[in-house]
Amino acid sequence: MPAFVNVNGRITDAASAVIPVYDHGFLYGEGVYEVFRTYNGQPFLFGAHMTRLRASADRIHLPVPFSDQDILDRSVNTLAAAGLGESRGEAYVRLMLTRGVGEITYDPAACPVPSLVIIAKPLPDTPASTYEKGTRVVMVEQIVRNHPESVSPLIKSNNLINNALGMQQAIRANAAEAVFRNYRGELAECAQSNLFIVKDGVVKTPPLGAGLLAGITRAFVLDLGRALGVPTEEVTLFDRDLFDADEAFFTSTTKEIVPIVAVGIGVGAEQRDHVVGSGVPGPTTTKLLVEYRRRALAR
Repeated sequence: MPAFVNVNGRITDAASAVIPVYDHGFLYGEGVYEVFRTYNGQPFLFGAHMTRLRASADRIHLPVPFSDQDILDRSVNTLAAAGLGESRGEAYVRLMLTRGVGEITYDPAACPVPSLVIIAKPLPDTPASTYEKGTRVVMVEQIVRNHPESVSPLIKSNNLINNALGMQQAIRANAAEAVFRNYRGELAECAQSNLFIVKDGVVKTPPLGAGLLAGITRAFVLDLGRALGVPTEEVTLFDRDLFDADEAFFTSTTKEIVPIVAVGIGVGAEQRDHVVGSGVPGPTTTKLLVEYRRRALAR
């Protein structure tokens, strides 16, 4: 099933979607984005994604001249064009808000009207074996997470070169994710997700001060753990905490909770694997995933 794209209210198939090259999202990467998915054809945690989209836009002084309902209506219309939504197949939806079209200048006044692009396509399939057997990640080497005083990690920006370079290392190493350290050598987050470990029954994840995006699924999982009586902490973590963990997992909108059973260390021929815990998905990770899906499908 092909993707459909809504560019400023005009819906076409992906091949026909166009945006001017003078759009500052293309020229300078000036823009923010969100990704949400559906359960039973319905957008999941849409309100939380809109709150973060507006907060990201505010941090780059980008106006959002659309109501949440307007963005939702455009998303639903795009889903319908793609043959998705209302239980017709689960979807991946990407919203991109850019500075808009203007002259080649850094002056925001040159772009009076922001651009809103919505991509709707079938949700990428994650094999059941990924959740049943767990997956492997790698530590990003020679690249650190963006310094928080350079570009705030709280901005979910269209500028993703740091993420892309880290994920390229993971792809070359045949790994599912790339784990970033920050400039202090602390664990921050993954290229496309947030990182968690479990030690002695306590679920731990790096604090926002480590320089990471405030993940929507990250927050949902922290709330879920508290509701289940599972101790949760936002605490500074280092390599040794991941290597010595009883369990580890990463969270994302599209992949939910993915168990980590091995971590690659080093580059190329020098790379070696460290097994996490017993080398299989742990009971706390599994418990959280089961409850996550139950609550998501019940909404």
